[in-house]
Amino acid sequence: MLHCSIGVMAHNEAGNIASLLYSLLNQRLQQVEIDEILVVSSGSTDQTDMIVREIAQKYDKVKLYTQHSREGKASAINLFLQKAQNDILMVISADTIPFIHAVERLIRPFQNLKIGMTGGRAIPTNQSNDLVGYAVNLLWKLHHEMAKFKPKLGEMVAFRRVFDSIPVESAVDEASIEALITSAGLKCLYISDAIVQNQGPKTILDFIKQRKRIAIGHLWLKKHQQYNVTSNQYSLLCGLYVKECLSNPGDIFKITHTASLELYSRLLGHVDYYLNKSNPFIWDIVESAKHHVSSDFTHGRGCSDSEKKESL
Repeated sequence: MLHCSIGVMAHNEAGNIASLLYSLLNQRLQQVEIDEILVVSSGSTDQTDMIVREIAQKYDKVKLYTQHSREGKASAINLFLQKAQNDILMVISADTIPFIHAVERLIRPFQNLKIGMTGGRAIPTNQSNDLVGYAVNLLWKLHHEMAKFKPKLGEMVAFRRVFDSIPVESAVDEASIEALITSAGLKCLYISDAIVQNQGPKTILDFIKQRKRIAIGHLWLKKHQQYNVTSNQYSLLCGLYVKECLSNPGDIFKITHTASLELYSRLLGHVDYYLNKSNPFIWDIVESAKHHVSSDFTHGRGCSDSEKKESL
């Protein structure tokens, strides 16, 4: 039996935190045991803390740790690392919902001692009937294709405790963990059937804001941890772009629109990082991405028929 600790990183997630915690508490497990679910609430000013306390009164394995002010997600993860009791750890953002077998599928590969980190597949609840929704879904589809080629992990990850902390100024925490795991000589593994549902931005401005922040984070990561993520391999990105255009010629305009938004966001990120010395590791909230994931999750939006069955 593999024992794990789960860390939930939250800031003002009253709309989704209960559904996420109950999803974790009700995971279907065979070879995995969840010993504890530690919620790190960083500067929350809504009902997040109250909701977690109420659930913690019913379930001993749920515990709440609070940071009085926002210190960044990396800082919250470091607090989780200090408090967690196990050597196999899982981190998930509080604005997501994992499918019912996700934890089992994410943790089980650690039976192989060469595996240092695993990551699941994010599927957005955004519908593709407008340009922004299409862009969000296409980006995560390409993320899936890239991760099959070389793991690039995010949204929901698990890893071995081979470090005490991650750089507190990292704005791309999962990528920082990847860097530490690979430097320890361990392998990263993408688990495409460990599914987590999230909500992407719903406006172009929020889309650019989020993608620019991630671009800056990757530039910081390359400089300070000497690690380059898979999505920065432009030859791979170009190949995936051509493949997508050939597979869906009727969507060439929307595909090109998405590529243009991404390139523009990266350009802004380069300007902010190199000229303005920006590093938004405590980032502004993307409000349109704070839609209640649990409501769309319940209705099975954004997932295939087989995946809908799994969520029931």
